Amino acid sequence: MTLSLACILAESARRFPKHVAVVEGENRVSYDELWRQARSLAAALDEYRVRPGDRVALLCPNTVDFPRAYFAILAAGAVVVPVHLLLTADEVAFVLRDSGAALLVSAGGNAAVAREAGEAAGVPVATIGDVPSASGGPAVPRLEDAAARHEPLASYVPGGAEDPAVVLYTSGTTGRPKGAVLSHLNLVMNATVNAFDANDFSRDDVVLGCLPLFHTFGQTVAMNGAFRAGITLVLQPRFDAGQAIDLMLRENVTVFLGVPTMYIGLLEAAGSREELPELRLCVSGGAALPVPVQERFNAAFDTTVYEGYGLSETSPTATVNQPDLGSRPGTVGQPVWGVQVEVARPDVEGRIELLPPGEAGEIVVRGHNVFSGYLNRPEETEAVLVDGWFRTGDIGVKDTEGFLSVVDRKKDLIIRGGFNVYPREVEEALLRHPSVAQVAVIGLPDPVRGEEICAVIVPNDGAAPRAEEIVEWSRERLARHKYPRRVEFVDALPLGPSHKVLKRELRRQFTPAAESGA
Repeated sequence: MTLSLACILAESARRFPKHVAVVEGENRVSYDELWRQARSLAAALDEYRVRPGDRVALLCPNTVDFPRAYFAILAAGAVVVPVHLLLTADEVAFVLRDSGAALLVSAGGNAAVAREAGEAAGVPVATIGDVPSASGGPAVPRLEDAAARHEPLASYVPGGAEDPAVVLYTSGTTGRPKGAVLSHLNLVMNATVNAFDANDFSRDDVVLGCLPLFHTFGQTVAMNGAFRAGITLVLQPRFDAGQAIDLMLRENVTVFLGVPTMYIGLLEAAGSREELPELRLCVSGGAALPVPVQERFNAAFDTTVYEGYGLSETSPTATVNQPDLGSRPGTVGQPVWGVQVEVARPDVEGRIELLPPGEAGEIVVRGHNVFSGYLNRPEETEAVLVDGWFRTGDIGVKDTEGFLSVVDRKKDLIIRGGFNVYPREVEEALLRHPSVAQVAVIGLPDPVRGEEICAVIVPNDGAAPRAEEIVEWSRERLARHKYPRRVEFVDALPLGPSHKVLKRELRRQFTPAAESGA
């Protein structure tokens, strides 16, 4: 069976040719024009000896150049390797070498990093879009110049449904990042079920594309989901809450997809606004959405936020609260169409033993969304693909009606004095304190109890809570082994490119003080 992820754009160009596909600033590109540009760039890849099955790295921000290049690579029958925008040249070079990339396509604004990485890895580089005059160094060939010498491809190169389409590199929190290999079937199906089953996009919807497109949430759910439905994607190159509200009002955005820190930012920005966008559909993913934040957002924007769950290895969506199935705050909903999600014993290796509803264990997933494995890492692949299930490394519990709650990551679990403490539960409680705007709960080394609970707090504007006050407030609302004994205040929590809180950075920041007895 043949299938190509490129058909998501090709089919919408055939069905809705004049409908606006992408808005970036004043630039508005229709579906037929975007597909023509992609096919033109695909023809240019021949000059770089890119052949079907080759891997092509893509370093590009949220501009129209991302979908142009992304679908050009797919149309040529090659495999897209999206590259994290915040990586150093050495880190980009690692991705190029590890993936065996035949070419790096870079946005003009990233040309300097791309050039250095390409030289280090021995990989040719081509730019797309304008190159700033101050980028320095020798000029990098432009893909558009090569495209001008070729006729656009007539259509996309077909491939097998199970062939690789995209290699997504994980964040590498436990070492070097790994490339998760996702097939055309994985990604076409995930975009389809998000657009038509889980989220039920309508023909009049307009989606805000503020999530990084190199990240799985922004790429599959926002970009590919919008293109699958043939609706408009409004790009925001870098998320800013106030600017996002202005953009959503100007472009009549009806669908917002974001991570919890974005919802928190929008809530803060909304306080000074007389007019807010009318959002028909809001979906949160990437990290746990605290219930207090969800409640406040629903009230402020007169909408309902549907929280979901997934990973790069699951394309990404595995479960979500769905309009047709109902929403239950504090859960990540039910499995998407065609996917099974269960809870298994976390301490059993080499096989999957499922647990009954109500018992906490490791979340496992199987279905059309589960990846093929980690590129060139058979042992690590074997460890997570067991009995046809993907072991997520997350701890969750499923109720009798099928709603899944994510308790926490196994690696974020705090073991204090032999008792398991899940940071999310503590965070949910602390967010109800009137002085707390944001909080991340981490475990720090303790010579007596193994780990001690530390709450890192961003106070509300104008608030100046004391650590002792937070500890005492928590003691009254949490079990004895759960409330934080240590409280730290910061101006902002460290965020990754997908706006997830980087707890490993907080542990690194505060562990030396903990070990010294401060």
